Amino acid sequence: MDTRFGEYVKAKRLEKDVNLRKLAEILGIVPAYMSDIEKGRRYPPDREKIYKIAEALSLTEDETNEMFDLAAHAKENSISPDLPEYIMGTEKARVALRMARDINASDEDWLKIIEMLEAKEKGDANH
Repeated sequence: MDTRFGEYVKAKRLEKDVNLRKLAEILGIVPAYMSDIEKGRRYPPDREKIYKIAEALSLTEDETNEMFDLAAHAKENSISPDLPEYIMGTEKARVALRMARDINASDEDWLKIIEMLEAKEKGDANH
């Protein structure tokens, strides 16, 4: 089992000076279960609990996204738990992802798409 998710949570927990018992209490789980997650003995928790971890540790959006990606890496053939609902609820996202897969889109291709979305986001923020 992949230990990176647990190591990441533990590092952030220690960085924010939150003890394991307190984090477990916030999540509504027993400390031993939280310890097992941090040691990579258990899979990462569900999406709601990951959001609670992010909130409890005051993580930035980038840190939260990284934690979701690490959760997905811990499970084979998994996707970050914050994305399936959006992907399945947005037909064009599924079409775009399949097209990208079929043409084997590179990181450079995806960077162009990200830049386009960022420009749109900035434009929307100015209106």
